[in-house]
Order: sequence, then C-alpha cells, then structure tokens
Amino acid sequence: MSKIFISSDHAGFNLKEFIKKKFIKKKRKIFDLGPDNSNSVDYPIYAHKLSKAVSKNSKNFGILICGSGTGMNIAANKHKKIRAATCYSIKSTKLSRMHNNANIITLGSRLISRKNALLFIDTFLKTKFDGGRHQRRVNKI
Repeated sequence: MSKIFISSDHAGFNLKEFIKKKFIKKKRKIFDLGPDNSNSVDYPIYAHKLSKAVSKNSKNFGILICGSGTGMNIAANKHKKIRAATCYSIKSTKLSRMHNNANIITLGSRLISRKNALLFIDTFLKTKFDGGRHQRRVNKI
C-alpha cells in the first residue's frame, strides 16, 4: 500500500497547509513531515526527511514545496531510489510520471497558483509509468 508524504520549507508552508486540507476534505491520507509553521527553515532538511520516507517503499509518493521547487528537487535527487521532478504544467507533470517514473513532485509556491498545484498533484498521482524503453533509461539513473 502506498503512502503520500508532504513537506515544505517556509516559502512553501502555506501551500502545503492548503494541499493538506484538500486531501483531508477528500478523505485521503497524507503524512506531513513538517515544518509546523512558516518560520525560516533550511529546505534540504525537509527534502532529505521526505526522500528517506518515500524511498522505503517503491509505491510511495512525495510532495515537496519551496519557493521555486528547484532547491527541494536538487536535494531530493541526491537520494537513491528517488526521482523528483519540478512540475510547472500538466504536460511536464504527465511526462515526469510516464517517462521518468518520478516518485516526488516538487512545486514552486511562488510560481504556480493553488489551483494548478492541486491539478498537478492529482495528475501526478493518477498518471502511470509507461515502462518499456523508458524503464531502460530509468535504470541508467
């Protein structure tokens, strides 16, 4: 059974809380790995914490949010078994899953709307990996 984890830095805190409320409203379980407030924090701490949790099971997914999505992405991709993708459109989101089998979506709270964040997350979780020739490439990562 898969688990969905979420974490942010201070810049992504408000969007993280908004996303959590939407998951709860839809009766979907999500595991919040912090932070608990919008005080300044160092994003790598939270990216590493979430990446470790996601990497424990190949069916797990993660949502990381910072100002641009880039810092969280860089830190998350330092971990084995992690394929984090910064998503900024429906197409980039679908391709991250279909071709790269991404297991963490990173979002830039300063770059996308709340509505798009929810749309990208929903797309990310519903899109299946194509496998085939893409699996060969993912194996080389």
